[in-house]
Amino acid sequence: MVSTTPRTWGSGLGAACGAVYDAGYGLALKAMFMLPPERIHLVMSAALRALHAARPVNRALRAALRIDDPVLEQTVFGVTFPAPLGLAAGFDKNASAADAWGAVGFGYAELGTVTPKPQPGNPRPRLYRLPKDKAILNRMGFNNDGALTVASHLRARRSGDVVGINIGKNKTSADAVADYRACASALGGLADYLVVNVSSPNTPGLRDLQAIEELRPILEVVTGATSTPVLVKIAPDLSDADIDAVADLALELGLAGIVATNTTISRDNLATDPAEVAAMGSGGISGEPLHRRSLEVLRRLHARVGGKLALISVGGITTPERAWERIAAGASLLQGYTPFIYGGPGWIRRIHVGLAAQVKAHGLGTISEAVGSGLGWVEPS
Repeated sequence: MVSTTPRTWGSGLGAACGAVYDAGYGLALKAMFMLPPERIHLVMSAALRALHAARPVNRALRAALRIDDPVLEQTVFGVTFPAPLGLAAGFDKNASAADAWGAVGFGYAELGTVTPKPQPGNPRPRLYRLPKDKAILNRMGFNNDGALTVASHLRARRSGDVVGINIGKNKTSADAVADYRACASALGGLADYLVVNVSSPNTPGLRDLQAIEELRPILEVVTGATSTPVLVKIAPDLSDADIDAVADLALELGLAGIVATNTTISRDNLATDPAEVAAMGSGGISGEPLHRRSLEVLRRLHARVGGKLALISVGGITTPERAWERIAAGASLLQGYTPFIYGGPGWIRRIHVGLAAQVKAHGLGTISEAVGSGLGWVEPS
């Protein structure tokens, strides 16, 4: 039996950093939560951009925070991932901190969402915290600097960290197919994989593009515009029949995989007062409330296309136990954004330490052997 708990940091310098982190991050989080959410996001983004540029600090943090355990490494759709947990799209919209994410412990990062032309997104306020639910509500609306600027940032990268690019359409565009083609052409050669985002609830009409007759031409032009692996990201609010239809189409068109899931428009089963949530207005909710549905969608996808398409699971992966559950249910890779806000780099490290311990506890050689295995969590001895 392997001794590992949700707060395991491992040993050595990482353990020392973990002790400092655990003592201080809770206090820092309380202080940060006194400021408006988007202001904190901007402050964190600025700090990460500085880390992106400061090579000595970057190297020191990599040594302290990353889990370089060979049992976590795997090759998925031809790309070698050093560890399975990555940053979900939505944080680093312009790839301006692309070299920072590996330094804080992520195995890879999905950047964007990027649209062909720059756009400001929706009016503020557009970002809200639901701390009772460990969740975030956002209606950002694909605010980004456009594909050409993002391409310039990607060309300036100095690390070899794995990055995916999440692409979308401009809000006012009448030709979604052309928008996705433009993004794929501009960014495909600069990324390890591309994700077609047709599932954000914050761009009018975008989720309608998940309908097969709308989605087919988009996926066809994207796969035709780049040789980079292409995935599609789906909403948790799709019906089971629609999930099956998207999975079948992805398989038919030779996609590399599916990212499941995006944020939800559901307001069910929240601990936050319903009146408070209603006052926040429209938007997608991420974090803890997505756990159950994201797991359901993953299991359905694995039953449908497991072993044929790679599955990336995102939504409510707050603990090592949940991370292992997703791997065992068929996810090759994992992502998170909201748990990173609530847990910081310590959350990343705990997930990776916990996963590595489970691989060894089950006598497996690598984490890829656990994908879709149905293996349960080995409790600490």
